[in-house]
Amino acid sequence: MLLKNVGALSLLFALPVIAVAQSPRGESVPRTPWGDPDLRGQWTNATTTPLERPDDLRDTAILTEEERAARDPEFFDRIRFRHIYEVYMERGGLIRQTSLIVDPPDGRLPPLTPRAQARHDAFEARWQGLHASWEDTNMYERCITRGLPGAMIPGFYNHNYLILQTPDHVVVQVEMIHDARVIPLDGRPHAPSRIRQWLGDSRGRWEGDTLVVETTNFTPKAEQRAHILVFTAFSTGRNLHLVERFTPIDADTIDYRFTVTDPTVYTRPWTAAIPMRRTESPLYEYACHEGNYPMALGLSGARAEERARAAR
Repeated sequence: MLLKNVGALSLLFALPVIAVAQSPRGESVPRTPWGDPDLRGQWTNATTTPLERPDDLRDTAILTEEERAARDPEFFDRIRFRHIYEVYMERGGLIRQTSLIVDPPDGRLPPLTPRAQARHDAFEARWQGLHASWEDTNMYERCITRGLPGAMIPGFYNHNYLILQTPDHVVVQVEMIHDARVIPLDGRPHAPSRIRQWLGDSRGRWEGDTLVVETTNFTPKAEQRAHILVFTAFSTGRNLHLVERFTPIDADTIDYRFTVTDPTVYTRPWTAAIPMRRTESPLYEYACHEGNYPMALGLSGARAEERARAAR
């Protein structure tokens, strides 16, 4: 059913733009044939700017253009994953923000609550050790999802998104793990609280030229913050209230930002701002389960290691 809906939406994606409006910068923002700001197309948020502000920039929120240009090669080299083939890397470049997090003002994630810290530490211990089962691996490694807001944060490749629109829905297709987020705009209430989903239950509305998306009803299975360097899995779980804002700046730029609120996990809300730029590169099929040999090989290797230790 979803594939049929996306196919129908792709026809609308091809319709011509018939009007423009002025963005906050005074530039023209394309509009759809029915008058909404036009977000349709392929977008990328690739950047080497880290989620959290580096220690050597703790007192600097915004770089000058000269500082950005000077640091860009340094950050490019800093995130070279030498254990992964370079062909996979998709770095982008630094933006002038020194961190994707813009609130708290120090550009750092708020501290976890004691419960959340204990849960995180327990999972990290299982994840870094010999896996007893597939449940000791993260959601991304299991080809389920990167969670939210993780699916909307740049990692190390496939930082691409296809946005489709109708008057009543917006679809955000994420290239990584091919998540497809179908977001109603018709004012319907959220699903009953007993219905829990990996990517939650999203509802959208227009506030001026900004698409505001509120998402609730996450499954507790999604509470993971594994390998934050490349954001392989990043979600807070059952009590997450996520508010996203997509504001077109011009025909080729979206000011995308989100706010995470979950008092059972973080000691205060936090907000990240991640520019999205139009790209002509299409989204390709992301075959995850089909090539996920490390899952079986990792578990069989762990059993072999246990047998070897027992024989010593």
